Amino acid sequence: MTEVSAGLGTGRASVGAILDFAWAAGEFTATEAMASTSLTRSTTIDGIDTLVDAGVLRELPNARAAGSYRAGRPARRFVLASDLGVVIGVDAGDTHLAVTVADPTEHTLVHHRTDLDPTQTAAARRATILDRMQHALAEAEVPRKAVLAICVGVAAPVNRAGISPPHPEGFWERTNPGLAEALADWAPVVQIKNDAQLAAIAEGSAGAAVGCRDYVALLASERFGGGVVVDGHVLHGAHGGVGEGVVFDHIVGVGSAFGLRYALQDEVRAAVESREIEPDSAIGRLAREDRVDPRLVLTAATAGDADALLATTRVGGTLARVVGVLGSMYDPARVIVCGAVAESIAPVLTAAREVLPAQLHLPAPEILASTLGAEVVSIGAITTARRAAREVAVPLLAERRLSTVG
Repeated sequence: MTEVSAGLGTGRASVGAILDFAWAAGEFTATEAMASTSLTRSTTIDGIDTLVDAGVLRELPNARAAGSYRAGRPARRFVLASDLGVVIGVDAGDTHLAVTVADPTEHTLVHHRTDLDPTQTAAARRATILDRMQHALAEAEVPRKAVLAICVGVAAPVNRAGISPPHPEGFWERTNPGLAEALADWAPVVQIKNDAQLAAIAEGSAGAAVGCRDYVALLASERFGGGVVVDGHVLHGAHGGVGEGVVFDHIVGVGSAFGLRYALQDEVRAAVESREIEPDSAIGRLAREDRVDPRLVLTAATAGDADALLATTRVGGTLARVVGVLGSMYDPARVIVCGAVAESIAPVLTAAREVLPAQLHLPAPEILASTLGAEVVSIGAITTARRAAREVAVPLLAERRLSTVG
């Protein structure tokens, strides 16, 4: 039994099968639904009529009424109702917050991205997240009662109840400040997930891992964290900690879970200090800034700047060690470097590919740059929320309406 059918109860299997078909069908006829579901014609028509009565499907004007039919009896046509509700996807990173309101199928209604103060208290952060979600709903002109499902990505491991374990410095409690409890009454389905796991979902549904069953989505801009997919399944763990980056604090040649932007900064500054890069050169002058902009270094390396290439080659060696650990642990076919840094990461990947085979005994995974940019976690969050709406929230809505009309 599919989850859609289960949501409608054991007596609603045929209705659930038709609803499951309708999600991907667009406009359809009873004949098309019958062919896809293997139900009899009478059962198919009864199920469609039941869903129309419940307001979950909508009957379209027939071809004759639309002026495009000339002879015979026109087929009835149906489509998933457009007013079922909305879903919300949130990317609550350490230093940013992105909120997306979308319909349950394909259209984005509102998307906002803003910076967050990483020194916010947990209470202030929670209030900010709730406020921005409410603001996005208001802009979309959608009441909160219309929300079918919510998925929030956070920079912390998260268990299946949406709760993060304690962190020695309180980081996880701050990045996931009780969101499962705070959002419990916002929607029928609320999911709090690790951001790297959502990046893996995004890459598998719309990115560089489409069609791949074994891969790691490596969030690498601010901190290292891997969303791991093995045999087509996103790995989770008892506390949601599969792929957690703290392991890299203990890897010789990496030494930190901080991501590639910090690795580039450290390599530039170290090379200036050792005079391998002259302090007055274009790259050397960047070392005087409070934070070295990784995009400037990567752009210069792509253009052939020798100083920038020195830094990116060394960072490539660091990335190769990170990928080597992931490759040895999970045996992926691909490791996809995700996040804003991925847009210009080519010089680092080139260097990493050259030294990666020596880092592990298994065949080296392919290293790719994500094409989904800074919104990779948002894409994973909205994809997950839509799946929850399809598999749980809308079947529950249909069940309630069927109970009313039946």
